[in-house]
Amino acid sequence: MRILLVEDDLMIGESLARGLRDEGYTVDWVNDGVVASIALQDREAAYAVALLDWGLPRQDGLQVLRAIRGHGVRTPILMLTARDAIDDRILGLDSGADDYLVKPFELSELKARIRSLLRRGEHLAETVLTHGSLTLDPAQHRVTHASAIVSVGPREFALLRIFLERPHAILSRRQLEDQLYGWDAAIESNAIEYLIHALRKKFGAALIENVRGVGWRLGTCP
Repeated sequence: MRILLVEDDLMIGESLARGLRDEGYTVDWVNDGVVASIALQDREAAYAVALLDWGLPRQDGLQVLRAIRGHGVRTPILMLTARDAIDDRILGLDSGADDYLVKPFELSELKARIRSLLRRGEHLAETVLTHGSLTLDPAQHRVTHASAIVSVGPREFALLRIFLERPHAILSRRQLEDQLYGWDAAIESNAIEYLIHALRKKFGAALIENVRGVGWRLGTCP
């Protein structure tokens, strides 16, 4: 699940990006409004949610909101700001934000707000996904196999989720890397193979099938 983080404060940005990546999200972090507006209008990026600071260089959060909404971008936007006056909240929501969170806030609340936005959207991202005896619950960040809870790392969870959400698709290395890693991530050449190997060890070798020269697709799970 890909998130755009728009925050110009280095300390806040690093903390949020790290916390969200630990949760299994893929995070692209930008620090000014012009770049944010361009990124949100990039149809190939397909962000599930954007976290948008109000006070940004070059274009502030309201200008970004008005620009992207004017171009038909429907990405759910959660505005992050220290402005706590009711008039500011109304202005942010009326300018196109879907939710509004006042700084300072707890990371746990931010994650809950993101889950809420995803549930509202057409992504249906919080629907429990099942495949044979395997179940993935995004809201609880939990995977069970034959009714037993299985421990998986954040990247393993994210990769498994990608396959379960597209059970009939053949996914290339580029598609998987784009969904699993942000712009600034250093990706090792065998990173995808390593994650697939880890999932096969936990859920059976047939779970993910190789399609020679193309990529991988979801197989069977006993």
